[in-house]
Amino acid sequence: GADPLVRVDAVQRTAEVDGRALDLTYLEFELLAHLVRHPHRVHTRDQLVSTVWGYGHVGDGRTVDVHVARLRRKLGTQHRLAIQTVRRVGYKYTPPTGR
Repeated sequence: GADPLVRVDAVQRTAEVDGRALDLTYLEFELLAHLVRHPHRVHTRDQLVSTVWGYGHVGDGRTVDVHVARLRRKLGTQHRLAIQTVRRVGYKYTPPTGR
């Protein structure tokens, strides 16, 4: 259906994939929620650090890479590709199409 397979509830701070709850850290949740809120938009690592980590966090792109890698692992094989790497730019979230 048109229902996205990855669901994020910002109020209850829960995230699920195909009805399976994800056990996410605070930052993993924030990162996933931000990506899901802006589907198909490419975010640079710098944008993600300032938006998700915030408060002038001085992080490098590797911080983002590590969190994305963890998120993908938690999303599982079928959905890990929903978070796409855009070479030399950053990341974007592509909602799974109803197969």
